[in-house]
Amino acid sequence: MTTTIYHNPACGTSRNTLALLIHAGIEPVVIDYLKTPPSRDELVAMIEAAGLTVREALREKGTPYAELGLDDPSLGDEALLDAMLAHPILINRPFVITPLGTRLCRPSERLLEILPKDGFSSAFSKEDGEAVLDEQGRPMGR
Repeated sequence: MTTTIYHNPACGTSRNTLALLIHAGIEPVVIDYLKTPPSRDELVAMIEAAGLTVREALREKGTPYAELGLDDPSLGDEALLDAMLAHPILINRPFVITPLGTRLCRPSERLLEILPKDGFSSAFSKEDGEAVLDEQGRPMGR
């Protein structure tokens, strides 16, 4: 099975997650979900596999969330999914699917939950310099 990332190249968290995958020696399938959004079935499957609710997978910042009235708690999953599919920017990112599971990788370190534990042998830092892995490839602060 391949590894897939639903990626937004304009998003720092998404870029950090992709860089961490590459650092692990993984060449993922990269889907720019703004250009190629998932189908409804794919989106539902990702959300469920990640253990999230539809509302938890909805992005507010930098989206038409407020303008569309999506903060209305009476809106059900179907209405939220309709909005996410009509406006893919509303899909939170990045979603990553590996043979070990699916996660919404916010923060990017969530990726470590679905990668082999022995997948790293060197340090890794985010774009902003925050260390994620030490010199031996072990997660920082864990």
